[in-house]
Amino acid sequence: MRHRKTGRKLGRTSSHRQALFRNLATALFAHERIETTEAKAKELRLFVDRLLSLAKRDDTHSRRLVFRDIKSKPVLEKLFGPLAERYADRAGGFTRATKIGPRRGDCADMVLLELLDTDVPLGVRKRKKGTQRQ
Repeated sequence: MRHRKTGRKLGRTSSHRQALFRNLATALFAHERIETTEAKAKELRLFVDRLLSLAKRDDTHSRRLVFRDIKSKPVLEKLFGPLAERYADRAGGFTRATKIGPRRGDCADMVLLELLDTDVPLGVRKRKKGTQRQ
């Protein structure tokens, strides 16, 4: 029985899954917008919300808890600086997942996961030379 066992396994071991979430969260905080699969995005939201809530507290213990997941110093400075200030009055729900259609190779549902209230412009996706639109 799997009573009260939350979270998707995503076909990975626990250490691989943890590394995946750490890398995706670092990329999301650095660029404020990433493109990933729907299942990964839904799980990443929980991980990101926890880290942002800790960053908003900004005490020594919360910094140490965030440091064990985010290893990039510029991303940490951004997380505890402008991002924590931006979401200071928001209780939760720091991300938005927008469906962008299936992935071309395996038809996996893709989403654009972004932080709310971002001022980063939405980039235009470039097609590879020789590919056609369907």
